[in-house]
Amino acid sequence: MSTLNNLNKLSAENLAALNERGRGALDQKMGIEIIEASAQRMVGTMPVSGNTQPFGLLHGGANVVLAESLGSIGSHLHAGLDRRIVGIEVSATHHRAAKKGIVTGVATAISLGRTLASYEVVITDEEGVRTCTARITCLILSDTKPENHNKPASKKEN
Repeated sequence: MSTLNNLNKLSAENLAALNERGRGALDQKMGIEIIEASAQRMVGTMPVSGNTQPFGLLHGGANVVLAESLGSIGSHLHAGLDRRIVGIEVSATHHRAAKKGIVTGVATAISLGRTLASYEVVITDEEGVRTCTARITCLILSDTKPENHNKPASKKEN
């Protein structure tokens, strides 16, 4: 699928570039840092502070953002950088609250196919206690060039 070796982790230089400019605006706002990246396994961290709900607990949606980010980047590494990736399904079970510190997400590939990639994401607190389990499936599209949606539809002649 990819010109990348799917089993190799990104080099330190490529990982730094991914963290500097390869993340989306939401990942940056959430404070997500990628610390290991390959198609088979992605690892990222996120601070609890700044990502809490009104009761001071890590917001469940923040867990989903971390999970989707890890799965999407892993899918992109699997498919190749010339392909587009879109998340089509994500679910999360919140086992216990994280109240402080950093949470760590580990995304492990479940299935890496030609058109779909699925990951299980386990999120733990600083003590290593599982706080959330998520699953994400991404659709792998043909290329990075967006289709021309501004082109008028062709008219069929009867």
